[in-house]
Amino acid sequence: MIDDILLDTEKRMEASVEALKRELASIRTGRATPALIEHIKVDYAGASMPLKHIAGISTSGASLLIVQPWDPISTPSVEKAILKSNLGLTPNTDGNIIRLNIPPLTEERRQELTKLVRKRVEEGKIAIRNLRREAVDELKQLEKNKEISQDEHKRALNKTQMLTDSFINIAEQGGQNKEAELMEV
Repeated sequence: MIDDILLDTEKRMEASVEALKRELASIRTGRATPALIEHIKVDYAGASMPLKHIAGISTSGASLLIVQPWDPISTPSVEKAILKSNLGLTPNTDGNIIRLNIPPLTEERRQELTKLVRKRVEEGKIAIRNLRREAVDELKQLEKNKEISQDEHKRALNKTQMLTDSFINIAEQGGQNKEAELMEV
């Protein structure tokens, strides 16, 4: 029972860290990366779909993204979605190809994005701590129901804390890497 709780907690913490990594990847740096726009929702055929599901996204150099919709009819919808995304990108359409020039970041914008990264990392750490709290509650319930001994309970709590610490370190490291990437000129 303890192993099941710890395994479930570990999987959920991994999922939280992966979600944080995806969020950090979508924060704009001065460098072009498909992760910057692949999550943008596009209205296509009456449904809202992520851009990566209806177009190929590639980079050309460090500051140019190329979006190539698979269905040429969707090109105006893709353009509109990119403009609405509040990323500060202006699409240039050439037939069926959309080019997005990624302008360099100003110092002020870098500071704002750094604050955003810190906020997202803190939210990720809170999610991890909430998962720890849930696991601790489950373990307390097992001990209360006399399904495990006090010693087993203490060992499980220590393992839960070690899991939590390791995933919080991973989240912090991801945030530090993103901040360093943002501060590169």
